[in-house]
Amino acid sequence: MATIEQVAALNRLYRRRAHLPLRTRLLVTFGAVAALHAAAVVLLGAGAAGGGQPLGIGLVLTAYLAGVKHSYDWDHLAAIDNSTRKFAAEHRDPVSVGFAFSLGHSSVVVLAGVLVVAGASLVGGFMEEGTAGNLLLGIIGSGVSGLFLLAMGAFNGSAFLRTLKVYRSVRNGAAISHHDLAARGFVARLLARPLARVRHPRNIYVIGFLFGLGFDTATTIGLLVMTTAASLAGVSPLALLALPLAFTAAMTLCDTVNGVAMMRMYRSALTDPRRKLGFNAAITGISAVSALFISLITLGGVLHEVFGLEDPLTSWFGSGDLGDAGLLLVALLMSVWAAAWLYGRRNASVRGS
Repeated sequence: MATIEQVAALNRLYRRRAHLPLRTRLLVTFGAVAALHAAAVVLLGAGAAGGGQPLGIGLVLTAYLAGVKHSYDWDHLAAIDNSTRKFAAEHRDPVSVGFAFSLGHSSVVVLAGVLVVAGASLVGGFMEEGTAGNLLLGIIGSGVSGLFLLAMGAFNGSAFLRTLKVYRSVRNGAAISHHDLAARGFVARLLARPLARVRHPRNIYVIGFLFGLGFDTATTIGLLVMTTAASLAGVSPLALLALPLAFTAAMTLCDTVNGVAMMRMYRSALTDPRRKLGFNAAITGISAVSALFISLITLGGVLHEVFGLEDPLTSWFGSGDLGDAGLLLVALLMSVWAAAWLYGRRNASVRGS
């Protein structure tokens, strides 16, 4: 059992991680993702050695693909992208934003899966739509996610407006610096205190955990139902535990890749603000609008549930499923990045000729 001194030493090591070289932090982050994959394989192998069935392998693969799909939900992307933009604007290299958010989000799924395997019946009450437990967790999860995305969207929206103002100044020949692109004004001052608590990528873990409390997606509910059905079919408990772990491994992999890609994108935009001002404005604006849009839908759904509203607008908010729309957001951001890269290459070839 770990002593207090060992725990304190691990805590100091984690805090010093922020001062490690970028490559080292990338290796640590992706090493943790690889460890999750290895753990899922070990559990599956142990379950099979104990007399497991081929059904367990198929279910684990299904859970893994569900984790991949879940990582591209629009709320995941908006939270990770906007959080990464905040840290990048503070001249940090937030390599673990996507990993921390995904790990927090999937912790809820792993906990629920463990309870299902242990035979806890209360998880069924939280999964069943219309029950008090399901409604309460849905309000907490959706309320927190909606308010967080609203704050991040407004903050980055302020930075977007600031970037547009600087862009007009540059066209008139003015010189600029990194500080000119920071969010300012009333909105930035209003959000400075609440967002000041989001100081490190590890703080995003809590946000991800609260996001996951609502069991609000068909993917998550389907995974837990699948775990319950497999338990009744006699699949080994170890193989059952591999289901939520495989889901977690897939989701952390995709979310970590997304977070690192967004970090590189924002770092590229902020490295040379004068040459890449349009690129900076484009990706900041897309991230801000996506966060504000999702927060509107999420908070509208909360109002619909809490007050029992029957109007068509909040009813649509409450029933809307924008999971597949996340792929459109990824495609849009990557298109902007590719266009900026091609534009830079063309200008470089023109200057070299």
